[in-house]
Amino acid sequence: MFPWIGSKPIRSIRPADLLSLFKRVEERGALETMHRVQQNCGQVFRYAVATARADSDPSRDLRGALPPWKPQHYPTITDPRAVGRLLRDIDNYDGGFITKCAMKLSPLLFVRPGELRRAEWSEVNLEATEWRIPATKMKARVLHIVPLATQALEVLQELKPLTEGSAWVFPGVRTNGEPMSENTVNAALGRLGYDRTMLTAHGFRGMASTMLHESGWPTDVSERQRPTASEFQSKQPTTMPNICRQDGR
Repeated sequence: MFPWIGSKPIRSIRPADLLSLFKRVEERGALETMHRVQQNCGQVFRYAVATARADSDPSRDLRGALPPWKPQHYPTITDPRAVGRLLRDIDNYDGGFITKCAMKLSPLLFVRPGELRRAEWSEVNLEATEWRIPATKMKARVLHIVPLATQALEVLQELKPLTEGSAWVFPGVRTNGEPMSENTVNAALGRLGYDRTMLTAHGFRGMASTMLHESGWPTDVSERQRPTASEFQSKQPTTMPNICRQDGR
């Protein structure tokens, strides 16, 4: 928003000014982002009203003018037998080794696909068995500490000699300094016979949540391992309790 309205006196900003900018985001198909930007603008304007810098909140007048957004539910697999087949299929994947490692870590760590593919070796401490994702990379803007189970450590230790020359744990195939493409894991799952109607890279999060709940894990434990932006507003680091390290599960 700042390039277009950041320098304007806040009293001069009208609902129409905001609407034209929200439409820019809508045209990209990013409805969730559009509504989040509206909420953030509303916080700024309400503070301005409270401190006598503005007379009203123009974002409030746009309610009903923006297309609604509903949370997207990513396809996943939750039947234990089917999950077992999936894990065996991943073990037998004959494509790229880096891609195979990313797929093997997905059900162990159940972070967002973007967080996984943009992991950096400087964030991973194999001795401390932790991966610390900086707040700037997290959707909730909170430091997230991911404990590394025995199986995850084994994958990373195998991968490190191959990619430690790059800043990225999963460097892209092109030598342009970028991490793995966002479609790499989905394409690999497709090669294994799991199309986007059955499972996506993001679906490992739902798989983990469902199976942990059904296995009797407390909700606050499982959800702290896969935090959402709305769940952690305290700006405190999020981490899984140490009990989850003890048996490598």
